[in-house]
Amino acid sequence: MPNNKTIRVVAAIIMQNNKVFAAKRDYGELKGYWEFPGGKIKNGESPREALKREIEEELHTKIEVGEFFMNEQYDYPTFHLDMDVFFCEVLEGTLNPEKGIHGDSEFIDKAFLLNEKWCPADMEIATKLYDRLQNRS
Repeated sequence: MPNNKTIRVVAAIIMQNNKVFAAKRDYGELKGYWEFPGGKIKNGESPREALKREIEEELHTKIEVGEFFMNEQYDYPTFHLDMDVFFCEVLEGTLNPEKGIHGDSEFIDKAFLLNEKWCPADMEIATKLYDRLQNRS
């Protein structure tokens, strides 16, 4: 029986030179899968505030949260994920991942967005982002 617990999270799409930043999970059931960086929204935080905090904590980088991209709803076996995704820009820092959270990170060429092993909810985001970027070309 699926767990009805909902977890509210945020994720950042950070682009440089037509490439998309992704981080590889270094823990849990989805260790080794790529994801868009972000994390849980704390009580009293707005999604934008949470995203700024999470990126600063996990990637030692200050960002500007820009355009809302999409909301992703995904049912994992033990919880329901409710994720707001925003385009973001780096203001200060080098997107250096915190050890234990992300084992690797890189900028992925948009042409290869659909070739990576994404966390299931993030795959939906990658697919929609790929479509949007293709339509801009």
